[in-house]
Amino acid sequence: MPDTALAETAPAKINLHLHVVGRRADGYHLLDSLAAFAGAADALRYRPGGPLALALEGPEAGALAAEPDNLVLRAARLLAEAAGRAPGGTLVLEKHLPVASGIGGGSADAAAALRLLSRAWGLGWETARLAPLAARLGADVPVCLDSRAARMGGVGERLSAAPALPPAGLVLANPRVPLATPAVFRARQEMRPGGFSAEAALPAAWADAGAMARDLAACGNDLEAPAIALCPAVADVLAALRALPGCLLARMSGSGATCFGLFETPAAAAGAARHLPSAWWRWGGGFTTGGRPLYSAAGEPAGA
Repeated sequence: MPDTALAETAPAKINLHLHVVGRRADGYHLLDSLAAFAGAADALRYRPGGPLALALEGPEAGALAAEPDNLVLRAARLLAEAAGRAPGGTLVLEKHLPVASGIGGGSADAAAALRLLSRAWGLGWETARLAPLAARLGADVPVCLDSRAARMGGVGERLSAAPALPPAGLVLANPRVPLATPAVFRARQEMRPGGFSAEAALPAAWADAGAMARDLAACGNDLEAPAIALCPAVADVLAALRALPGCLLARMSGSGATCFGLFETPAAAAGAARHLPSAWWRWGGGFTTGGRPLYSAAGEPAGA
């Protein structure tokens, strides 16, 4: 078994809703989103010794190249610079999440690199000290640092408490068509020039998955329509999710093309995922917090 001090998981980030609420003078859009994390994840390992390098493994590694500006390497160099040390060692990224898919895979990998190297290099930096570095790497990296459900504001850097999530299940599905986030935002601007949404009104907690689905149904993802215009396969994925028995809500995550279906339990979601086309990337299971299941199989809170 690998040394846990030299390994990290990078869970998928799911935008349960995403409202574009404004735009800054520099062109960056202001968001309101409820982000949560799923059991689907990449894995990152560290091997000490030698110059800084990145090795790629896993079923989705073919879509990536270990180029110098890969987010994992950028995170490593940024942390080394902030710590006043030379970067070194090999990071091994085991890629299971599809690339450019709206579930924060690259951001989660970068956040995992910050956490992992803080330990491996003996820095011991906590989230508060890593957060400014995370914000420099991308809008989704700050929320991925702790990999815990959070309400995202600003351009992603403002994090606040999320409603307490019930023991619900998630199906994730991607048609294996990458979508570039800037292109989706440009398409939205063309479709709704100057049009913005209000922040969502959410409770402090949900008693069950049904209540959660009803409240989320009153929200939306403002990037879904422009993503479908660029990638009609997103509409096919949403239709397939909605047709699955027990699906309470289906929506696109982030800028797509991954979509999620909400189910009563992780077990129901895992079973439903098997009915989706095998040519798609698909996964079914439950929510996680800090890389661990949020609830046990019996529906008890983790650690209970």
